[in-house]
Amino acid sequence: MRRITLSIAILLVAGCSQLSQFTSTSSATGTDASWRSKMQSCLMSEAQSKFQAGTLFTNSISATADELVSTCTQKLALQSLGISSEAKTTAENIITNLKNISSAQ
Repeated sequence: MRRITLSIAILLVAGCSQLSQFTSTSSATGTDASWRSKMQSCLMSEAQSKFQAGTLFTNSISATADELVSTCTQKLALQSLGISSEAKTTAENIITNLKNISSAQ
């Protein structure tokens, strides 16, 4: 009897934790959105960008999926640290400019 009660309690807790993803009213890019919905939104956006650029189908599906996941994981990690993609782009531009200056000398 104890095992059955414990099993039911575990199932209820697991079910309620999964239910929150369906009842969430926040947008996929909001601060309260789940990691999963943020990842899904990023993957869709990156895939659309690649499709519009004509590069979505240049590699295998698996390789393209790996690239999308890698890009989105990096973006979400930077966002969770409070670093925007704009700040990263600015830093990359500074480094590129410094590299160009050093190679010109």
